[in-house]
Amino acid sequence: MSFNTPNLPTELFDAKLLGFDTETTGVNPRQDRLVTAALISREPGREDEQRLWLADPGVEIPEAAQRVHGITTEKARAEGLDLRIVLEQVAAGIVEGWRQGAILVGFNISFDLQILHFGLERLGLPTLIDRAGGFGPIADPLVLDRKFDRYRRGKRTLTDLCTVYDLGTGRDFHQADADVTATLDLFQAQLRRYPTLAGFSAAQLNEEQALAHEQWATSFNDWLRSKGRVADVSETWPL
Repeated sequence: MSFNTPNLPTELFDAKLLGFDTETTGVNPRQDRLVTAALISREPGREDEQRLWLADPGVEIPEAAQRVHGITTEKARAEGLDLRIVLEQVAAGIVEGWRQGAILVGFNISFDLQILHFGLERLGLPTLIDRAGGFGPIADPLVLDRKFDRYRRGKRTLTDLCTVYDLGTGRDFHQADADVTATLDLFQAQLRRYPTLAGFSAAQLNEEQALAHEQWATSFNDWLRSKGRVADVSETWPL
């Protein structure tokens, strides 16, 4: 990153964490728009602090998306903030977190970062990269699970991984704040399970995940080709 963060932790156990998640109008980050967002700050010895947003995306929210997160077009229009305001505030919150030495934590965070990136770009606002000069430290429990337990069979949804890492079931997922809390718990469980991960520096974290994602995506694209399917999974991370 372009700015100095001298208070970054050398070991991740003591890190300040900033959890991030969005709910959206759909699953295409280049076209779909943010509907809700959550940033939850967690650090040792303090209660979690959360910021939640409901946005009016400026377009109809498809029924399929409504079934996932429960936000209707009518509710978003009546109660949501202008999308420009929400994107600006979320981006500013993330950059401020990085400046304070926080690690940004999100499950399949590439999707949420793209929603934010393309949303800001569409409205002519500075992107995270513009604001920060690059990416600060990021942790994605999905990428980390693929790295440290590569050959485990089964699905790797947030719900599945909460079970794998003994965090229980029955949480109310697909609400941005609930997803963030679970993701923070999951990352901390991974730190306890994998000593190698716990010993990474914040700088190593991004490098290791970028490599792990590239290896996974390359292998998955090879599998898609072997099945006669389009191999279109991006091999770059996080954006």
